[in-house]
Amino acid sequence: MSQVLVASNRGPVSFSLSEDGALTMRRGGGGLVSGLAAVTGAPRDPGPPGFSATAATGETSEAGPDVLWVCASLGEADRTAARRSPDGRIDQAGYETGGAAVRMLDIPEATFHRAYNAVANSTLWFVHHLLYDTPRSPHFDARARRDWQSYEAYNAAFADALARDAVHGAKAAIQDYHLSLAPRMLRDRRPDLKIVHFSHTPWAPPEYYRLLPDDIGEQILLGVLGADHAGFLTERWASAFLDCCELLPGAKVDRAARTVTCSGHVTRVGVHGLGIDGPALRQRAAEPDVVERARALREQVGDRQLIVRIDRTELSKNIVRGLAAYRELLVNHPEWRGRVVHLAFAYPSRYDLPEYREYTAAVERTAQQITDEFGTADWDPLILQVNDDYPRSLAAYGLADVLLVNPIRDGMNLVAKEGPVLSRRGCALVLSREAGAAAELSADALMINPYDVSQTAETLHQALLMPPAQRAERCTRLAAAATALPPRQWFADQLTALD
Repeated sequence: MSQVLVASNRGPVSFSLSEDGALTMRRGGGGLVSGLAAVTGAPRDPGPPGFSATAATGETSEAGPDVLWVCASLGEADRTAARRSPDGRIDQAGYETGGAAVRMLDIPEATFHRAYNAVANSTLWFVHHLLYDTPRSPHFDARARRDWQSYEAYNAAFADALARDAVHGAKAAIQDYHLSLAPRMLRDRRPDLKIVHFSHTPWAPPEYYRLLPDDIGEQILLGVLGADHAGFLTERWASAFLDCCELLPGAKVDRAARTVTCSGHVTRVGVHGLGIDGPALRQRAAEPDVVERARALREQVGDRQLIVRIDRTELSKNIVRGLAAYRELLVNHPEWRGRVVHLAFAYPSRYDLPEYREYTAAVERTAQQITDEFGTADWDPLILQVNDDYPRSLAAYGLADVLLVNPIRDGMNLVAKEGPVLSRRGCALVLSREAGAAAELSADALMINPYDVSQTAETLHQALLMPPAQRAERCTRLAAAATALPPRQWFADQLTALD
């Protein structure tokens, strides 16, 4: 039996610890977990909205190859589970992981915090999503260098674990910006392995990528180029990566062959779009908890048209401008007052970072201003929910007349794909041209510049006015495009590329 090793920051399971020391296991959250669960056989519970590439059936799938998933311990309960298991192998502790063995790495808490929060989420995420307020940040000083050392140590811990557990000639699938250095580190340790690195985020263009210190920027590129195959969600992000590689000393980029040669090693660059598992998502949406939430939402809003958005309170999601566009819609088109409701589900994200706490507060302030300005005794123009409720999100998809997805920049954005699949009557999709999903959905979506609030407001107006038959036709084509590349095919194509 062949062996596949998966490496990601977040794993397929996580733990909680009771006062008496008992461990409880649950399925981990996040889009990567959802996407890979269909391939590895990990538990298929639902992930957060917008990141559920497979959706849940409560069942497990059968693992084909021998799969080992290496992940970080994200909290004290995870660390306790790893310490209680030989070498952190959760399967050996008797926990059911759906057929995939799991190794949790007990990385020192301070090292993990600096690698994850200070480098991955506060530096690399900001670079690839073009989020910096450049007159003030970034600011790379001695502290940033210390944080970078922790990021190196974090990546080395993954490379060590993969090198130790891999059989000869195994395939290793290393995921995302948290582990940019791990492919090169693993190749140095185990040159017999076949390695793919996949970026779930956008890739910054060279002029923005060069905000990073020169040596750090080069290390990241060299790290990814340690893989045999580097995968991206869209052609745009793959091209940006090749553009950056052209600035790397000693690297030779062959755009026709889509390869980068560095220090004698050749890395192929590929595009692997990620869609959703339509049948599984529809099956989950038919469950009683979703049906009940749909009934409650419809009762709450009556027969008014619904504009829906579902996001994390992530800076790149552009929620504040989206709310501002809704306000401008009500100002410029008062005929919609009392006839439309905006359901805005904004789930907290990265609350340990001050920028994210402030952004969540800004979302709440903007929403309250709209309610105060336009609300009446019998009409609440905006319903903002900031507590995570996956069944409620699935219910909202089904009821939406208009789905607003307006990120500043997104690797893919699965909300744009989930909504049309679950729409009951056909929803109009108002989509940012900066979302990765735009490459596949632009023909039938209403495209917007995410920075242009007035344009967004007018596009929402057009979407609300769209004839139902036209809306349904567009939605049908959007749903077909959204399900064309399900997670199993997405991951299998990457492994095939290694052959």
